[in-house]
Amino acid sequence: MINITIDGMACKAAPGATVLQVARDNGIEISTLCYHESLGPEGRCRLCLVEVKKGTRVRLVASCLYPVEEGLEVQTQTEKVQQVRKMVLELLWARCPDSEIIAEMARKMGVEKFRFKADEGNWKCILCGQCVKACEEAVGVSAIGLSMRGSIKKVGTPYAEPTGVCIGCGACHYICPTGAIPMTEKDGVRSIWGRDFKMAACPVCGNYFAPEYQLEWMAKTTGVSLDYLKTCQNCRK
Repeated sequence: MINITIDGMACKAAPGATVLQVARDNGIEISTLCYHESLGPEGRCRLCLVEVKKGTRVRLVASCLYPVEEGLEVQTQTEKVQQVRKMVLELLWARCPDSEIIAEMARKMGVEKFRFKADEGNWKCILCGQCVKACEEAVGVSAIGLSMRGSIKKVGTPYAEPTGVCIGCGACHYICPTGAIPMTEKDGVRSIWGRDFKMAACPVCGNYFAPEYQLEWMAKTTGVSLDYLKTCQNCRK
């Protein structure tokens, strides 16, 4: 095990662990928007910056990417760290003025308004890439991706048109940290990325729980019986 300190607390860490992982394992909260434990680090939002000291060298690093080292000293709440986080939140808020989540995070950090020109349009996306990564790696579909460059870079389906590749699972919607991907369900139909998916009702409890197309895709790709998949997880024996 590796010995480090975080905010003066002695912590033990497994080789290969990141500062963020060790902090969370020890109940030390570090803000982040682009990190999800099931997908691994991205280092895009920069909210998780902390101050690390190794020997006489002190610097700011992204805690979700930085691997622990023996004797490492970590500070998560220094004045420099707080200033950088506030600036990052101002920039994110200006990019996503319609995001209630970012606005709330900013206000908790003492940022009541942003000083930069707000991006036009109904923006909530911070381009963290979690939705794309979830669709590609966790689901195995790759129905969405990042397109364009610079200030007009965005997440979407190819050519911004409804795609037959999407299975309607909603993984992108659920993992999005800022609520940027709309998904609605009404009268047994789920709508996402310009497509409507008929929902399957569990034969035991009667609740809608997944798109029929998703269950058919899962049966085809995994070999699991479709009849088994048509029963929701809560009612399966």
